[in-house]
Amino acid sequence: MPKALYRAGLSLTAAAGLALSGFAAAPAANAQQSPLTSGAHGVRTIHSCAIPNKADWAACNALKVVGGTVAAKATGVSPEAAPSGFGPSDLHKAYSLPSSGGSGATVAIVDAQDNPNAEKDLAAYRKQFGLPACTSSGGCFKKVGQTGSTTNLPAPDAGWAEEESLDVDMASAICPSCHILLVEANSPSMADLGASVNEAVKLGAKYVSNSYGGGESSSDPGYDSKYFNHPGVAITVSSGDSGYGVEYPAASRYVTAVGGTHLTTASNSRGWTETAWSGAGSGCSAYDAKPGWQKDSGCGKRTVADVSAVADPATGVAVYDTYGGDPGWEVFGGTSVSSPIIASVYALAGKPSSGSTPATFPYAHTSALNDVTSGSNGSCGGGYLCTAKPGYDGPTGLGTPKGTAAFKG
Repeated sequence: MPKALYRAGLSLTAAAGLALSGFAAAPAANAQQSPLTSGAHGVRTIHSCAIPNKADWAACNALKVVGGTVAAKATGVSPEAAPSGFGPSDLHKAYSLPSSGGSGATVAIVDAQDNPNAEKDLAAYRKQFGLPACTSSGGCFKKVGQTGSTTNLPAPDAGWAEEESLDVDMASAICPSCHILLVEANSPSMADLGASVNEAVKLGAKYVSNSYGGGESSSDPGYDSKYFNHPGVAITVSSGDSGYGVEYPAASRYVTAVGGTHLTTASNSRGWTETAWSGAGSGCSAYDAKPGWQKDSGCGKRTVADVSAVADPATGVAVYDTYGGDPGWEVFGGTSVSSPIIASVYALAGKPSSGSTPATFPYAHTSALNDVTSGSNGSCGGGYLCTAKPGYDGPTGLGTPKGTAAFKG
């Protein structure tokens, strides 16, 4: 696996957007987490999941903020109780999203291992931000193993539990009326994660978020057809948190690869500004064929990413997680944030047409995206594969949501 694959490239040039005091620096109990990564302004993060030491295995792309100086709080809640990081109201404003939509639609979250507290922690998040309850008894929330069983679940893991809390919270933030299906793979192997994607689709989900990735391999084209070729289903995948370089399954030509940005408020007409996050994965796949709908000329194979959303931990999001000794409210970044955001925007946009490839939708509606034109995630000679520019570029794709029009089709 490339050495650079999991380096934590943090863009912290405008870190005034986060409140970070009170975070414990120690990893959660039972989590096999990688070492701390420090950035500017004293902001420190840790990878939630263990870095795999074998081919065709993946790590989650959640980066937990574990130290730094407080600045801003989530809006839309009482100031006395406001957690650090962006909340639902902030994300809806930043991306001009409707306050309604997605009723009855199911957003599936695919991760590995079990989070025993997933439903309880989700309830705390939704209550904090005034979102309607989403419970298993009410038919809104469902947690299953990779074969669809509600009782035969995989072994718990505190690191992957953080990822699952992040994912279900982001689905809630963007599409409060959506149902949430959490599918837990037996392991972070590509075979188990892929089987879980198939199970999510089998259970009726039209929107499936995958916030994990690993090194590319010659097996990837086979995985494409076996696990990710689901016409009429919007499958989103995190592009990675290691800067310039490609992960799988973001490189699959059947998915929407989601890059990341640094998001802050601004005094412009939009009220927000975004730059490419230095940690967002991007580049040219070594194995996956270029889909016909992708027209950039600097890469003969699949180019990552397609679209993007906030991912920089310095402008991270509020998440509630308690499993493994976590304290409750925490701040997370990484493209694990942006993937469930985009999956849920697809859900707000409405059911994809039968037989469609939803990854193509943004390419047909580029004017309905916020073009991100500055920032870089590494060195590629200043080219578009690693540097944000007007129009398409690797780190941010075609841009970030400006309403839902770019995700209809």
